[in-house]
Amino acid sequence: MAGLIKRGQTWHLRMRVPKRYLEVAGRKEIHRSLETDSERRARELLPAVKAQILTELDQMIAIKQRPDEAAAYRAAQKVAQARGFQYRPLSTIVSDPLDEVLDRVEAASADSAPETVKALLGAVEDPALRLSALVDEVERVAAHENRFKSENQMRLWRNPLKRAAANLKAAIGGKDVFISEIDHAAALKHKAWWQRKIAAENLSIESANKDFANMAGMLRRYYENIAQPDPPEPYHRVSLKDRHRKESRKLEIPVNWITERWFAPGALDGINAEARDILLISIETGCRQSEIYDLPPGAIVLDHPIPHFRIGFEVGEYRREIKNAPSGRLVPLVGVALAAARRHPDGFPRYRGKSGYSANVNGRLRSRKLLPTPEHTIGGLRHTWESRLKKAGISQEDRGEMMGHSVRAIRDREVYGDELRLEEKLRLASLVVLPVPSHLE
Repeated sequence: MAGLIKRGQTWHLRMRVPKRYLEVAGRKEIHRSLETDSERRARELLPAVKAQILTELDQMIAIKQRPDEAAAYRAAQKVAQARGFQYRPLSTIVSDPLDEVLDRVEAASADSAPETVKALLGAVEDPALRLSALVDEVERVAAHENRFKSENQMRLWRNPLKRAAANLKAAIGGKDVFISEIDHAAALKHKAWWQRKIAAENLSIESANKDFANMAGMLRRYYENIAQPDPPEPYHRVSLKDRHRKESRKLEIPVNWITERWFAPGALDGINAEARDILLISIETGCRQSEIYDLPPGAIVLDHPIPHFRIGFEVGEYRREIKNAPSGRLVPLVGVALAAARRHPDGFPRYRGKSGYSANVNGRLRSRKLLPTPEHTIGGLRHTWESRLKKAGISQEDRGEMMGHSVRAIRDREVYGDELRLEEKLRLASLVVLPVPSHLE
């Protein structure tokens, strides 16, 4: 129950404290200035200020009960902010200018609740998380974001983070430090560790830069989760550059190589049937390999006037995450891709939700001298397909939509109108379809 009272020329909220908050409030009534001399304005402000007070009391309960250190820390920050202060640890407050310290002390003395005093005077400890627990904590924080990932995708997400944390630990002498101790000096030790490793083992700088980016990302998530004001950025501008390094991109598989070498009778006999047909679908769709081999049962639709398959986020038994929202699309089946899909109407269980397809097929093709050079991989088929579309005069926007790219990013502005219809996608795919050899029908 909340009402208004007037003190001098200023209206105040007067609220009876609900029983569940008495222990933390330390009093039966709360008075709060509404900072106005207008009764009409005071009545307008009353509901919002009451709601704010109840939220503060909830935060004070969180501080008192301490369900976990991170929750208590976040609660203390919110209580301090509600009083007009930034939460800061006591060890840093004592070095502030005297008038700022006195402002905090005065605000704390005006409230008898010990949880408010703790919040204002920085007496709630920073969560004492160690480096060894960082990956697990970040995984917990990112649970909703990762809700579509399969077990294999989670493994591929988790392993680079674990590797980055382990490498940092090695760089700082094997110490399992607190997260709050990871400063710029630690990041520079991480960089120096990688510089020595790259020089000794002739490694690519990309591995190092991925490490730095992964550590920076984990620290950012951690500090966001505890609502750390002005969070440190120890990896700011920590990266390696090689002025002699050339930009690399996957080499295209030439079309005549596909038709003359891969489409030759018996050329692909050394590859198992599922892997062979994933490869054939790649040729005529330009899809990412995982978009094909992770297809769940029911995603391949052959009894439609336009045979196609559906790429999208999946849940349940066959849950999987795709690269991004624009990657979700319908893909028409033509040529060798249609023939391959008919042989596997329920998808590719041998590779679904697993790793190993790319290494297996690249290895088989390389051992049979079926790749143009040692630098070529089957990943180049996606580039080949776009080049085929480009040579057929298909616009960059339509190529992007066919391949699951963001049309908004391509245009660099808002996108209006409908997506390409399946009928139009079929027409475009048919412009570049390769003849189907009889032994692959």
